[in-house]
Amino acid sequence: MKKKLVLIDGNSIAYRAFFALPLLNNDKGVHTNAVYGFTTMLQKIMTDEKPTHILVAFDAGKTTFRHKTYGEYKGGRQKTPPELSEQFPYIRELLDAYQIPRYELENYEADDIIGTLSLQAEKDGYEVKIISGDKDLTQLSSETTTVGITRKGITDIEMYTPEHIMEKWEITPDRIIDMKGLMGDSSDNIPGVPGVGEKTAIKLLKQFGTIEKLLDSIDEVSGKKLKEKLEENKDQAVMSKELATILREAPVKVTVEELNYEGSDDKKLKEFFKELGFNSLLEKMGETVEEEQDLQDVSFEILTEINDGHLKEDSSLYIEVMEDNYFNGEIVGISMRNQSGNYFFTLETALSSKAFKEWAADESIKKSVYDAKMSIVSLRRQDIKLNGVDFDLLIASYILNPAESADDFASVAKRHGASAIESDEAVYGKGAKRKVPAEEKLAEHLARKANVVYELKSICEESLKENDQYQLFTDLELPLAIILADMEYTGVAVDVDRLKEMKEELANRLDEMEKKIHELAGEVFNINSPKQLGVVLFEKLELPVIKKTKTGYSTSADVLEKLQSKHEIVEHILNYRQLGKLQSTYIEGLLKVVHDDGHKVHTRFNQALTQTGRLSSTDPNLQNIPIRLEEGRKIRQAFVPSEKNWLMFAADYSQIELRVLAHIAGDEKLIHAFNEGMDIHTKTAMDVFHVDADSVTSNMRRHAKAVNFGIVYGISDFGLSQSLGITRKEAGEFIQRYLDSYPGVKEYMDDIISEAKQKGFVKTLLQRRRYIPEITSRNFNLRSFAERTAMNTPIQGSAADIIKKAMIDMAERLEKENLQSRLLLQVHDELIFEAPEEEIERLKEIVPDVMENAVELNVPLKVDYSYGPTWYDAK
Repeated sequence: MKKKLVLIDGNSIAYRAFFALPLLNNDKGVHTNAVYGFTTMLQKIMTDEKPTHILVAFDAGKTTFRHKTYGEYKGGRQKTPPELSEQFPYIRELLDAYQIPRYELENYEADDIIGTLSLQAEKDGYEVKIISGDKDLTQLSSETTTVGITRKGITDIEMYTPEHIMEKWEITPDRIIDMKGLMGDSSDNIPGVPGVGEKTAIKLLKQFGTIEKLLDSIDEVSGKKLKEKLEENKDQAVMSKELATILREAPVKVTVEELNYEGSDDKKLKEFFKELGFNSLLEKMGETVEEEQDLQDVSFEILTEINDGHLKEDSSLYIEVMEDNYFNGEIVGISMRNQSGNYFFTLETALSSKAFKEWAADESIKKSVYDAKMSIVSLRRQDIKLNGVDFDLLIASYILNPAESADDFASVAKRHGASAIESDEAVYGKGAKRKVPAEEKLAEHLARKANVVYELKSICEESLKENDQYQLFTDLELPLAIILADMEYTGVAVDVDRLKEMKEELANRLDEMEKKIHELAGEVFNINSPKQLGVVLFEKLELPVIKKTKTGYSTSADVLEKLQSKHEIVEHILNYRQLGKLQSTYIEGLLKVVHDDGHKVHTRFNQALTQTGRLSSTDPNLQNIPIRLEEGRKIRQAFVPSEKNWLMFAADYSQIELRVLAHIAGDEKLIHAFNEGMDIHTKTAMDVFHVDADSVTSNMRRHAKAVNFGIVYGISDFGLSQSLGITRKEAGEFIQRYLDSYPGVKEYMDDIISEAKQKGFVKTLLQRRRYIPEITSRNFNLRSFAERTAMNTPIQGSAADIIKKAMIDMAERLEKENLQSRLLLQVHDELIFEAPEEEIERLKEIVPDVMENAVELNVPLKVDYSYGPTWYDAK
């Protein structure tokens, strides 16, 4: 088989991926767009090229031997955005998982590594393929070396062979350095000859061959001005050619033969994709290979009847539900471990036992569980009340280290040193093969689980006490789990008829919009077909082509947004797409999950997921209903009270994170502004722009708002420039003026980073921790990301703690006042209730009172509320 070497310009492809894709974050807040794009490109290369040998070359630093020739080499380049810099360590980790060699060489560029190895490979008879985003590398093209240059997007590559170069520029590959020497290269700050562009350079090279021959024959050049420019810039032209020349004899320590590729480490690759949240890539690879478990024997008894002898006060209880959404799920087995023994019994056995039901409902008898919320809801669906839960292994593990994703029971058990236990996948199978095993096997598996909960209770409680987090567990998260269980079980009523009306209304709107788009296009076509849409926009209507893909013209949202001013049709297409998504994802999606029990949806609140402590919502996600479009907001009209003559009541914190920042940072100006009830964005604009309140324009306030919400999260000049549509320089100056205006915030940012370096973690007002080991990393990019995380977590995490505390206090207050009103949802900083009309006046008093006094800060918490017949009307 012919040997093929693929050489990849790592920095160039990473840059291309970063700017081709929107900024993406995983659930840990790590930016991932460059890594994802790099992965996509890498997979395409491996599939298309099937290399026998491969290497990814990186630049080693900012200075190279070329800087000795010309100190301003690459001097015009802007600083790499930190959002990209922090991703390079992950790209290197990705390559290690793929088992693809990577290499960098001090004082040399990636181009020189590629140039040296490609020449070696040519001599040894290899076919060579080079992949980069930098056209400088086209000079390496030869009969056996093809240079692939990325165009717009991340997988669109133009292949440069000597024939293609001749067709494109009418010169041979070895003359590209002469072309660069004459015309220069602004991206690398290579000066060239002023006033000489690509066409002139090619014309001269076709006549004279090389720069040296041209300069020896300047008298033969036609055109007085051009002749003068060449005469005046002789040395600069020669130097520019030298700068543009890729070194092909760099002191590279690896040989081509050492770059043989034997395949990826799939286990490492899956772990990497899992860490970064690349679920689609994980799905393509299948499930992670299971490790063999060193299982110890476990004794248990299968019960067909439950009596008082089996029921002890100090017991762990484990409920196994097969469905991920346990509200719909079937309980396939129950296990219990206490001083008397380890027992397994079926749901039927539990339902037929009066003793078990009384034991479960007895508040005075304490039970340890794994996932209290799931246990309470699944049993309550069977008319069994579960009270007296005093330990939840899932929540305890989450508090101890939220960075350790609690994916399944087995990994939680292993994390805390419990006896080995098989994963659910090993016991039940996966996908279509997932099924409940024989009773003996099921009983053994659940007995192990109950045993782990029993075994880990004292260990985890001791760790929580050592961390000063026991109160966070007992007073906040555990009571909250019980409240969330009640909210999940209660559900939210949905007006199905209204949803169906909306579906029909949207369908009619979409039909009208479709006709309008066809009218503007002058023909009927499939608007949902990117290919057909591309032909209409860029061929028939002759709109400027912004981006091309492998299959034709790009019609992505970012492309269409840039074309909005060019033709009326574009705005109609964008609206058509948005309404189509509302109809399919939200309206049809909601209709699919409405239960028959009074037409309700029962969302599931994820309590042990985010590192900041925030709740999220799934099946369905009621925290993510789009409200920017009026049609999106109207979806909330379908959420109604579950009883007649009741209303929806919504209350939300105003600017809670900024108020927490003012408290934690102790900044006098911020504290004063909030205590005086000032509009904080106007106040910031006044301080940053040095104007009085009457002189603050809407644009000033918009800029101030962007900085207020972004600064403490470590927003960079790049991030702010993207957000506001201003230059990075302007954004950087704005950030600096903000920090000068609010020295307390600047001091907080410095202090919290210092504390994180000293302790290895940061914490919220209620002692929630987030561990940040990267804070002391020698790698600048990892350390920068960790510093932004350190600044962010105490603010966002404290805000999450406050609303959780408010939920617990509200439940107690509603019970104390014997009110019928019910808490239904928590959406970020907002609580949504349903209440009888006659209780609304009381809610208007107690809800703000409870929420504003959930914790004591040195600035006031402020709550806004509204109410009406639907959730929509309550906003």
